[in-house]
Amino acid sequence: MKAVSTAIGYPYIGENREWKRYVEAFWKKDLSEADFALKMKELRLKQVKHQQSLGMDLVTTGDFTLYDRMLDVSTMFGMVPDRYGWQGGRVDVSTYYAMARGTADAVASEMTKWFNTNYHYIVPEYDGKTLQLTENYLLTHFEEAKNELGIITKPTLIGPYTFVQLTKGYDKTSKAAFVLQLISLYAAVIQQLADAGAEWIQLEEPAFAQSLDAEDVKLIQEIYKQLAQEAPEARLMLQTYFQALSAYGELSKLPVAGIGLDFVHGAEENMESLRTDGFPQDKVLGIGIVNGRDVWRADLAEKAEAIKAVLSLSDAQEVWIQSSCSLQHVPVTTQSETQLEPVLKNALAFADEKIVELTQLCAYAREGQWSGNKSVSESMEAIEALKQHEVRKNERVKKLVSEVKEEHFSRPMPFKERQSVQKQALQLPDFPTTTIGSFPQSAEVKRTRKAWRQSKMTNEEYAEFVRKETARWIRIQEEIGLDVFVHGEFERTDMVEYFGEKLTGFAFTEKAWVVSYGSRCVKPPIIYGDVEWTAPMTLKEVAEAQALTSKYVKGMLTGPVTILNWSFVRDDLSREQVANQIALALKEEVQALEQAGIAIIQVDEPALREGLPLRKEQWNDYLAWGVNAFKLATSGVKNETQIHTHMCYCEFNDFIEPIRALDADVISIETSRSHGELIDSLKQHPYELGIGLGVYDIHSPRVPDIEEIDTILNDSLAVISTEQFWVNPDCGLKTRGEEETVASLKNMVEAAKKLRRQKQPV
Repeated sequence: MKAVSTAIGYPYIGENREWKRYVEAFWKKDLSEADFALKMKELRLKQVKHQQSLGMDLVTTGDFTLYDRMLDVSTMFGMVPDRYGWQGGRVDVSTYYAMARGTADAVASEMTKWFNTNYHYIVPEYDGKTLQLTENYLLTHFEEAKNELGIITKPTLIGPYTFVQLTKGYDKTSKAAFVLQLISLYAAVIQQLADAGAEWIQLEEPAFAQSLDAEDVKLIQEIYKQLAQEAPEARLMLQTYFQALSAYGELSKLPVAGIGLDFVHGAEENMESLRTDGFPQDKVLGIGIVNGRDVWRADLAEKAEAIKAVLSLSDAQEVWIQSSCSLQHVPVTTQSETQLEPVLKNALAFADEKIVELTQLCAYAREGQWSGNKSVSESMEAIEALKQHEVRKNERVKKLVSEVKEEHFSRPMPFKERQSVQKQALQLPDFPTTTIGSFPQSAEVKRTRKAWRQSKMTNEEYAEFVRKETARWIRIQEEIGLDVFVHGEFERTDMVEYFGEKLTGFAFTEKAWVVSYGSRCVKPPIIYGDVEWTAPMTLKEVAEAQALTSKYVKGMLTGPVTILNWSFVRDDLSREQVANQIALALKEEVQALEQAGIAIIQVDEPALREGLPLRKEQWNDYLAWGVNAFKLATSGVKNETQIHTHMCYCEFNDFIEPIRALDADVISIETSRSHGELIDSLKQHPYELGIGLGVYDIHSPRVPDIEEIDTILNDSLAVISTEQFWVNPDCGLKTRGEEETVASLKNMVEAAKKLRRQKQPV
C-alpha cells in the first residue's frame, strides 16, 4: 500500500511573525510594493523548503496569502465591488487591501468567522458583473517552488461549493449564473495548474461537513461533474474538515481522484460511513488523523490503531496521512518556547511537531509496524506525565463544580422588571453612548509593557503608567461626552491572555502566535490544569477609574466560553467541564466588582457562536452548556447591577434564541459591515432586551461622519425601541489610532444627541 505524508495547509505568518511585519511595513509605506512582493516570495519559498526538510512527502502551496484566502479567490475571479474603483485586469495590491481594510471613501468588505474557528475571512460580494480570471496566483506559487526549489507541490484552493456558500449578493434567480461562471473559472485555474505539472490539486470544501439537503447535494454533484468535464486530466483531492462528510453515500462518488476525511473531529461519523458504504477503490483516501486545531502531542499508538481501523474499513490502496485541517490554526513550533515548564512543553506539538508526527505515522502506515521507533513510547510518557501533574488535581475547584445547582443559572428577577429597577438606579439618558472596552494601545503603551515584561521597570512604575494612561482617557471620554465610560484596558495585552495570567491552570507562550484576522495575531493561552480564581483580577484598575469620574465606569471581563474558545484547551476533560470551571472563577470576579460599587459589568462573549458544531441539528447541546456557563458567571448579582455582553460577527437571525437566553441586560453586536442585514433580521425576529448595534466599523481606519451614523441610528429605530437602544462602536478600539478614535467617537456622540433631540416631544 502506498502512503504519503502531507498537511492541508501550513501557518504562513513565519516563526517570528515575519509575515505580519512585512505586511504592516507595506501598509505604513516603509516597504515599496516591489520589496514587499520580494519579501513575500522569499517567505513562501522558505516555508515550502522547511516543510520538506521536516520529512513531509507532499508540501502544499496556495495556503499562503497577503491577507485572506477567501479574498484571494474573490480578486482572482474579479469579484471587486464598484466602490473600490477597479477597472478590470489584474487586481493591484492597493485595491486588494482596500477591500480588506477599507479606505477614506469606501467601507471594507464584510468580515466574519471561518466556520467554528477564531479565524476571520473577508466575505465575497457578488454584484452580478461578469467574472473573469484576473491572475492565477496559485500557478505563480506552484511554479516558484518548482523552478526555484525543484519541489512539485500540491496547490490548494477553497473549493467552489464552499466559496458559493460563503458569498453574499446573489439570490435564487442569479445563483445559477454565478455558479456557472465560477465553474469555468475554477476549471481554467485547475487546468493551468495541471498543464504546469501539478500532480495533485487540492480543493478545500469544509462546507461539505455542514447540513446538506437534496438541493445542496445536487448542486455539488453538478459542480464537480462540470469540473471533471472541463479539466479532465487534473487529479483533484477533495478535502473536507472540521467535521464528518455529510451525504457520504452520494458525495464519496464525486468524480475526483481523492477524498480527505477528518478522523479527529468527525471520526465517529466518518468511520460509520466507511463501515456502511465503504470507500471507492478508484480514489486516494486522505486520513486526517493529527489534530490541526489543538496543541497537544498525539498519542501515536492510539493514532496508529485508528489508522489501522480506517484502512481495514476502507481497503484503500493509496492513502495520505495528513492533518485534520490546515495547520494555520496552530503556532509554528515549540522550539521557540524557552520558558514553559518541561512537563508541559514535552506534551505539546505545534505545526512543525505535528508534521513530524505525520511522517512517523505515515512510516507506520507503509510498514505496518514501528520498527523500533522510540517516538511511540515517548509520546505516551509525555502525555502520562502531564496527566499526573498537580495542576490537574485541584480539590477546591472540583468541589465548587460539584456544588453548582440549577438556580445558579438565572437572575432572581426577569428582564422587564430588572430594566425598570436599573433605569431608576442608573438614571441614564435615552440612547446612552458607550464603547466596547478597549482604547488605542499606543506605541508608548506597548513599549512600556514590553519594558515591564523584561523587568526593566518595577511593578509599581508600570502600575503608575497604567493609572496615568487610564486617567488621561477618562478625561478624553469626558470631553467626548460619552455616557458610560470604560477604563481602557491599558494593562491588558489580549482579552483572554490577561485573565489567564491571573487564574490557575493556564500557561503562556513567547512566540506561539496564530492569525485572528488580517495581520492581527494572537497567542492563545494553553489551559492545561484546573482553573481557579485566587484574587481580584480587574478591580484595582476599574475602581481607580471610577474614582476619577461621576459617570459610570463599566467593569470589563471576558466571558467563560470566549476564554475557552480562544484558548488551546486540555483534552482530558470535556469542554463543558472546563467552561464551568472558568465560569465559577469569573463569578467570583463579578461579585468582587459589585461589592466595590461597580454598577455596570460587561462580560464579553464574542466567541460564543464560533464554538457551534457545523450542523444545526448538533447545536443544542453546545448552546445549552455554553449559555449556562455565561449565566453561571453573571447571575449572582443584584437586580440593580446591569450586565452587558458583546458579540462579534454574529448571524443574528439564526442565533437570536441563544442571545436571548443569555439574559444579559444589554448586548452589543458587531455588525457595522452588514448593518442592513441585521435590521432586516430584527424585523423578522424582534429582540426585547437592551441592545447596541455597532454604528461604525473599528477594523477600518476611516472616520464615519455624523450623517452616516445618524442614518444607521434612524434605520435602527425601526426595529429597536428607545428603552432598549444603546449607541456604540462595533468592537473594541485597541488596534486603532488615537486621533481617528476620538474623531469617530465625537461624531457618534453628536449623532446620538441629534437623535435625542429629534425624539423629544414638541
